[in-house]
Amino acid sequence: MTALVAILLAPFALLTAFFSLELIAGLWPSRAVLRRPTDASAVVVIPAHDEALVIGETLRALQAALGERMRILVVADNCTDMTAELARAAGVEVIERHDLERKGKGFALAFAADHLRPNPPDVFAVLDADCETDAASLRALVAGAFEGRPSQAINLLRADRKASPLVQLSTFAFMIKNLVRQRGLQRLAGRVHLTGTGMAMPFELFEASGRVRSSVVEDLALGLELSDSGHPPVLITDAFVWSGGSTEQGTLTQRRRWEGGFISTSLRWGPREALRGLSRGRLRAFLSGLDLMIPPLALFAILNIAILALAAALTAAFDAGWWPVVAQVVLLTIALLALLAAWLREGRKFISFGALARLPLYVVWKLPMYLGLARGGAPKEWLRTGR
Repeated sequence: MTALVAILLAPFALLTAFFSLELIAGLWPSRAVLRRPTDASAVVVIPAHDEALVIGETLRALQAALGERMRILVVADNCTDMTAELARAAGVEVIERHDLERKGKGFALAFAADHLRPNPPDVFAVLDADCETDAASLRALVAGAFEGRPSQAINLLRADRKASPLVQLSTFAFMIKNLVRQRGLQRLAGRVHLTGTGMAMPFELFEASGRVRSSVVEDLALGLELSDSGHPPVLITDAFVWSGGSTEQGTLTQRRRWEGGFISTSLRWGPREALRGLSRGRLRAFLSGLDLMIPPLALFAILNIAILALAAALTAAFDAGWWPVVAQVVLLTIALLALLAAWLREGRKFISFGALARLPLYVVWKLPMYLGLARGGAPKEWLRTGR
């Protein structure tokens, strides 16, 4: 029974250990990269579905950040509001797509690529309609992509210490995933995940990736496909993309879309990446697969608590050895300490210690969402965040 409990806990022990290692590796900022100036042409594609409330401000900020050979293309995708009209009034190029059978951001990006094919830019960049960047970040992102690798900016939610503790915790979890763990993954595996906004790549690379365009997390699947073909995405640590927070209900809506898609994609790709890397002796591919199998923070906590409780019950019922349970408790303690270190290093501007202490409440808050995903699966189309 001791051996069976150890086998039961082994996958969680491995993922918890790697989660801690990734956090520790990502605590320190990367060195600044000196890039040569580039005159690459770039199109910043903004896929927009009913974004009339924010598209004007997004375009004004982005126009101020554009370089000489950069332009904006808005894809008004199945819109029922004034998104297209407001974008045209801002003086940018707009294309409209109406296809109620094929909904989603992936289809919108494919539509943009088809439109650009006759006169393609050097770099194909993507920015969500509710996001903002600056001129230095955009230059760094385009320069990184022009060097030949898919490039990802650091994608963060704006800190709001006045928001509810649950929204602060969600913002903190977002920072852990997209800043600390991305830096850690870059150092450990030499690649990162694409997050869908603030990403750029040579146009021909996006054109060659047609299998993922119907995915609800087309960004994540696209990065995995590009890595599989020898073009692993790189983190551009001096490029940032920001988006505003939302209400508690709006936050849950967006997390349902992203986390549902992430879980679906990670179950399909994660074990395969890890096993293939292991069988071929490619440590970096194995580590990338492990990263992909780590669930979102709240779900990871729920699963760890559940499996630890089951292991403890079996150990007590059959009078087995306690060392597997103790080992997992030690690993979880290390993970919590690594999270605390990440908060001290990067997270204090995102969340107060008082809000951080409500992490158990955050886990409970997310539980109904995970139960809904278990019953109905991941969303298959646009789910907009309430603002």
